[in-house]
Amino acid sequence: MKGLLLSAILCFALGGLALASPSEEKDRKKTDERLQNAAEVLKEVMAAPDKGIPDDLLKKAHCVVIVPGVKKGAFLAGAEYGKGFVTCRRQSSWSAPAAIRVEGGSFGFQIGGEEIDVIMLVMNKRGAEKLMASKFTLGGDASVAAGPVGRTTTAQTDAQMNAEILSWSRSRGVFAGISLAGATLRPDEDDNRALYGENLSTKDVVNSTRRPPVAADALLSLLKSYSPVEQGWEFAAPKERERGLTAMLA
Repeated sequence: MKGLLLSAILCFALGGLALASPSEEKDRKKTDERLQNAAEVLKEVMAAPDKGIPDDLLKKAHCVVIVPGVKKGAFLAGAEYGKGFVTCRRQSSWSAPAAIRVEGGSFGFQIGGEEIDVIMLVMNKRGAEKLMASKFTLGGDASVAAGPVGRTTTAQTDAQMNAEILSWSRSRGVFAGISLAGATLRPDEDDNRALYGENLSTKDVVNSTRRPPVAADALLSLLKSYSPVEQGWEFAAPKERERGLTAMLA
């Protein structure tokens, strides 16, 4: 009787796992597709002649955030959010991508019902550290400005030069700087679980040595091509990095 009971429990448990598998596989597929879409957004933006993100800004950025297909109309009701990814420089490579959500914010003249793609560059250590928080607000917890468009930063304003985060959007082929003041960013633990098999924060992913998912290969390859990581860069140990730079300048 005891053996039959244990067998029944085991069968029930295995059955539960089997029922859960299709849902988990569906979530992973959606997240993988979103990663591939993020790579396509970056590729198309950087390929546009004289209309992309300035090369020197991308090379200075500590982290890159890409949110493909934000549903703008939903922001008017404050109910929906965009889902994307962040990756940061560490050592001699870009980190595994962490899933994030962006909610709310002001899209100015672009408010409407269609989807837009959003790209953000985190330009300094302070901004990168705030990005690791469980939730932060652009323009509140971290300063944000509309990023300049073009291959150089000759048109940068003081606000852009001093901002912790620069942001752009693309809608119907038009790529422009956009202020996302008021928008909040937070980890997407559901998508991180789909990618890595466990609930993880942005910091857990970015500051780890975990292997990126295969679906992230295109995005990381593009970043490596457009903005190679200098040997010895270590976001997770900024004090050591600062000491290294000081020694180089001495």
